[in-house]
Amino acid sequence: MIFAVTYRRTMALVQVAQHADDLTRAARFYTELLGREPSATYDPPGLLFFDLDGVRLLLERGAPSAVLYLQVDDIEAEVARLERLGVEVTSRPHAIFRHEDDTLGPAGTEEWQAAFTDSEGNTVVLVELRPDS
Repeated sequence: MIFAVTYRRTMALVQVAQHADDLTRAARFYTELLGREPSATYDPPGLLFFDLDGVRLLLERGAPSAVLYLQVDDIEAEVARLERLGVEVTSRPHAIFRHEDDTLGPAGTEEWQAAFTDSEGNTVVLVELRPDS
């Protein structure tokens, strides 16, 4: 479906929901992963929030699974840290794309990704943008 743009307005991402069966376990996992404490917990009804620089990450029993992409400065160091914590890395760091223009990332960078499984069985992908060599 194609939409005709008849006026211009700004939208921004406010919140991403991710499935979590066990909020206590998920809180421990994401506190360690993100290096910050939850910003709010409401149980019941089973909601846990993290503030990611103005975007809320909602962990919720009733939410479907989503794939989260988190930008990091040093993907190898982050993967090594997660492995020391016993996290299952499902895809080792590797280059996936070179940004020729600014459409999906800064021109002249190479995008590296690595994936792992969180405490609730969801996929999380780490992303590092490296200057093109």
